[in-house]
Amino acid sequence: MRKASAAAILAGLALAVAACGNAPTTTQPTASESAPATAGAKTLQGVKLEVAAKWTGAEQKNFEQVLKAFSDKTGAEVTYASTGEDTGAFLGPRIQAGSPPDVAILPQPGLVQQYVEQKALKPLTDAVTAEIDANYTPYWKELGSAGGQVYGVLIKAAHKSLVWYRSQAFDDAGVQPATTWDELVKNGQTIADSGTPPFSLCGASGWTLTDLFENVYLSTAGPENYDKLSKHEIPWTDPTVTTALEKIQQIVGKQEFLVDGTSGTMQTDFPTCVSKVYSNKKSAMVIEADFVAVEAEQSGAKVGEEAKYFPFPKAGDTAPVILGGDIAVAMKDSPGAMALLQFLASKEGGEIWAKLPGYLSPNKNVSPDNYPNELTKQLGQTIISAGDAVRYDMSDLAPSAFGGTDGKGEWKVLQDFVRKPTDVKGAQEALEAEAKKAWK
Repeated sequence: MRKASAAAILAGLALAVAACGNAPTTTQPTASESAPATAGAKTLQGVKLEVAAKWTGAEQKNFEQVLKAFSDKTGAEVTYASTGEDTGAFLGPRIQAGSPPDVAILPQPGLVQQYVEQKALKPLTDAVTAEIDANYTPYWKELGSAGGQVYGVLIKAAHKSLVWYRSQAFDDAGVQPATTWDELVKNGQTIADSGTPPFSLCGASGWTLTDLFENVYLSTAGPENYDKLSKHEIPWTDPTVTTALEKIQQIVGKQEFLVDGTSGTMQTDFPTCVSKVYSNKKSAMVIEADFVAVEAEQSGAKVGEEAKYFPFPKAGDTAPVILGGDIAVAMKDSPGAMALLQFLASKEGGEIWAKLPGYLSPNKNVSPDNYPNELTKQLGQTIISAGDAVRYDMSDLAPSAFGGTDGKGEWKVLQDFVRKPTDVKGAQEALEAEAKKAWK
C-alpha cells in the first residue's frame, strides 16, 4: 500500500535534492514556548516511555533524533519500537494484553476512531490541546478527534498534490507547466501531437487513482463537499462526483494521452510509472506525491533539472492541497506520554524534525526556512499558504474496505473507470454501492 512505500521513499528525499542553507524563523512563540509545561528543569527524570511507529532505517534514525531532543529537555528515557508496515497487527496483541506502548504513531486517521471505540486511547490533556490550537488549523484538530474529545495530533505529512514532468519533453513540445485543468488537457494534446504520450498513470496501483480523484474533487467541489463525501454524508452519485469524473475522463478517455494505452496503463504500478517518464523517457508526466523525487533520481534524472514538478492545477475554484500523514496518540494516561505529545505538537519539536531530511510539517508555525533543501522548503510553504483549504487523503479517511484494499472498493471501481471512462454513471453507482457496504 502507498502508506508503506511513501514513508520509505520519502525518507530518502535528501538524496534527491541539493541541500541549501537554513534561514532563521520569524514565526511567533507558541504555547510550548510561553508556558512552562515541560521546559526548564528536567521534570521527567527517571520516567520511561515507549513509542511505537512504523518507521525503520533513515526515518527511524531521524525520529529518534527528535526523541533525543525531548529526552535532553525533560530527562525522560524514551525507547522506540518499530511496528513494521502493519501497525494494527503490532498494536492489537499489545492492547489485548494490557501492555500497549505509551505513545503510538498511527498511519491512518481511521485507526484513531477504531482504537477510541476499543477504549484503547487516552484523551489529550488541556495542555496538549492548547498546543494543537496554537499550531494547527481546526481541520487537523478534528482529524485527531472522536466523540468531542481530542485524541491525536498530526505530526508528519506527505504532499500529494503535484504533477511531475520531464523537462526535455516539455521543451520539445514547447509547453509550460499548467495552472488550470484546461491548460493541462491542452498541454497534453500538444505533447501528444509532438509524438510523446503525455501521461504515465500507475493504473495497477489503485491508490494513485484515488489521489488523482481527490485532487480533482477538492478543486471542483470545494472543501465542504470534500468533507461530506469523505464521511459518506453525500452519495457518490452526487453531481459533484459526476463533475470530477468527467474531468478525469478528459485524460483517461484519450488513448494517445496514455503511455502504452489503456491496457499498458492498467499493468503499470508505482513506481514503474515514474520509470516510464524518467528512465525510459516514454512519457512526459506522472501525477503523484513528493516521494516521486527519489524514484526519479533512481531513474537517472536530477531533481530540479530533468525532473521537475508543478502544483496540481486548479480544476475548479480551489487550488487543491491533499496531504497524507501520521497521527500521534497516547495509549497510556501518563504525564510522560502527554508531555511527549505536547512536544511533538509544538513549534520547537516540529523545527527540530524539519531540519532533518524526509519530513514535512503540518504545523503552521514551523517555518519552511527550517527545511534542509529547496524542494521541501517549497512544499512546506505550499501547505502553509493553503491554510484551511488543506485536506487529508480521502481514501485514508474511509473504512479500509472501501478506501484501502487492493482489488476492492474505490480502488477497483476507479480502475474499472479508467478501462471504461465513458461510463461515468456506472462508475458512480458502483462507488455508491461499495460505500454503502463499507459505511454500514
